Amino acid sequence: MTASPQLELTTAPFLHRGLSTRRVMFEVLASLVPVVAAAIYFFGLAAVLLVLAATAGAVLVEWAFDAQGTRALRDGSALLTGVLLALTLPPSLPMWMAFLGGAIGIGLGKTIWGGLGHNLFNPALVGRAFLQAAFPTAMTTWARPGLSFAEIRPATLAWPFMKPAADVVTTATPLGLAKFDHQYTGLWPLLAGTTAGSLGETAGLVLIACGLWLAIRRVFDWRLPVSTLLSVAFFSALLRAFGGEAYPGPAFMLCSGGLLLGAVYMVTDPVTTPLTPRGAWIFGAGCGLLVVLIRVFGGLPEGVMYAILLMNAVTPLINRYTQPRVFGGEGR
Repeated sequence: MTASPQLELTTAPFLHRGLSTRRVMFEVLASLVPVVAAAIYFFGLAAVLLVLAATAGAVLVEWAFDAQGTRALRDGSALLTGVLLALTLPPSLPMWMAFLGGAIGIGLGKTIWGGLGHNLFNPALVGRAFLQAAFPTAMTTWARPGLSFAEIRPATLAWPFMKPAADVVTTATPLGLAKFDHQYTGLWPLLAGTTAGSLGETAGLVLIACGLWLAIRRVFDWRLPVSTLLSVAFFSALLRAFGGEAYPGPAFMLCSGGLLLGAVYMVTDPVTTPLTPRGAWIFGAGCGLLVVLIRVFGGLPEGVMYAILLMNAVTPLINRYTQPRVFGGEGR
């Protein structure tokens, strides 16, 4: 008798073109090399230390609490989480906070949900949200790029829970200047990486190039970043049309803050975003709307992290109402 075919039930991410989860993770990691290189160029050795610290925290927790032990590390997801988290952090953040954020991101963002494919929220953003809530001052202290490579701020090497001496000449990010001082940074500084901001968010041209490469490689669903960026452009243009110069224009909103980093690497997470094309458009449109609302009307200058996490929360609902109807079945 012919053996019956085996049906294997798995969770997202669902991969096509013969790509394994490990292959996808390492393709994304490879695309992050230019982003990390740009962070090192602008912020020096501190960028290296923060990437290593956040990655160490993520990998250690993955190894300690996963039942598969070292086999669980081979898919590269913990490594990717640590690198992405580090790229969302201020360059003057102490290393121990980055390590803690990586540990929390994997522990609370992935492990407690059952591991890769079961988590509801993006683990890197869970880690950043924890750091934002626990250490708001450190997470909103920005330093302008321009240190020599070997120059390290004392705050970076501060001991855990010890207040470091004031050693950073702080500055405002373009979003902070726009929100509180109504000063708008030009487009070229936003794209060239010469402004203050998180490690991975200032070099807009690098992020655009990496996003295009991933899209060409079909590593992610292009609808997710495109719908997010179109939504931000539409709603910011709408506010500008009715409110005039009191509101920032679309070009500034698209190129400032963590939007490009979030659109390329966070919104495209296959586990925490919708599975259907229509769901992808809805998810991106919701992200863009929330980004504009939080940036313009919220208490903080930036809203990318909160927008993505909020849309992660409604992803199961989006999946439920956008899944294709079975032919001949009843409508919902």
